Amino acid sequence: MTDDMLAPRPVRDSQSEMAEIVLPNDANPLAALLGGRLMHWIDLAGAMAAHRHSRNYVVTASVDHIDFLVPVRVGDLVILRSSVNRVFHTSMEVGVKVFVENYIADTAQHVASAHLTFVAIDSAGERLKVAAVIPETDEQRRRYDDAGRRREIRRSELERRRKTR
Repeated sequence: MTDDMLAPRPVRDSQSEMAEIVLPNDANPLAALLGGRLMHWIDLAGAMAAHRHSRNYVVTASVDHIDFLVPVRVGDLVILRSSVNRVFHTSMEVGVKVFVENYIADTAQHVASAHLTFVAIDSAGERLKVAAVIPETDEQRRRYDDAGRRREIRRSELERRRKTR
């Protein structure tokens, strides 16, 4: 791995956006988007940001809590925005925020948010170091700090589960 690969990069370099139109195959019998389909899209959007930042393969290590705030219907446009919040050693926390746009009424609503942890790996599946991320705005610095607190919570919970086995 070259030194250039580990040079710190700004959050903006990882920012990604994807859009999906909800089709009947994505919905339940009530024409509402399936939660599992949205979770799949969230994972993909998060991976895009992690790939952009790490410039390597990544795998999903964890997904934090997800609440579905408003229903999404067949025909709606779903926008997923993601960026790296913080880098640890071989892992990155990525935030994904999901919106539904009604392009006819020109409205948008927040649907869900999630924090995912991705680990950078090589083609043999070995963990790789990841370049640090540089938060540049107040919002990015807040997310950076919050990611450190969430990591401690995840570690505590993992340790608690290990002890109860």
